[in-house]
Amino acid sequence: MSKLVLWDVDHTLIETGGVGSEVFKDAFEQVTGRKIDRLADVTGRTEQVIFRETLEMFGIEDPGDYFPEFVQAQAAGYRARADEMRRRGRALPGAREALAALAELPHIIQTVLSGNPRPSAVGKLRVFGLDDVLDLDSGAYGTDDPVRLNLVGIARRRAARRHRVTFTEETTIVIGDTTRDVEAALKGGAQLIAVASGRTPAERLRAAGAATVFPDLLDTTAIVHAITTTR
Repeated sequence: MSKLVLWDVDHTLIETGGVGSEVFKDAFEQVTGRKIDRLADVTGRTEQVIFRETLEMFGIEDPGDYFPEFVQAQAAGYRARADEMRRRGRALPGAREALAALAELPHIIQTVLSGNPRPSAVGKLRVFGLDDVLDLDSGAYGTDDPVRLNLVGIARRRAARRHRVTFTEETTIVIGDTTRDVEAALKGGAQLIAVASGRTPAERLRAAGAATVFPDLLDTTAIVHAITTTR
């Protein structure tokens, strides 16, 4: 039975060491002409929502093309600061090993479900050498839909077209670190494995509905077992 594994990116597979928020602020200023010292809540949300709410925080009207311009400016910022992100950020412990182990299993297709715009998500994964074992064309991104739980269906349909396999709620697994990842899986139609590697503690993930919660990705065998036996 083929399974589709949808990895969250930030604080599940990688962390940018603060470069991400700086790139956001720089790109925001490039597009709007407004320098900002803070942004809307980012945890588990799509970039479309974060960008829109940050505009609202500062009373900025969007003429309609700000977000597409922001997507390009943000991606360029990540490219320009790739070396800095390697110094300050990291692939989270166990991420490479978990991805590599799953890549060895022919019935597993793994991609990402990320609130990031696709160019930024791919760029960040590439910086840390995690892009080559992921089918990024099957993923769903913050540029696809502002509502995170809708990304599950988008990824499932893309993967089905690419691999000519039907993925169901039972054979689609979201792996993420926030309560919004939990919500995306439970309401979007997928199984869930939560990882308390970000800012959300394990007890909050369980309270949100996560039945399986790992402290991190270090136990590769347990992670792979959870994925292959989840139904």
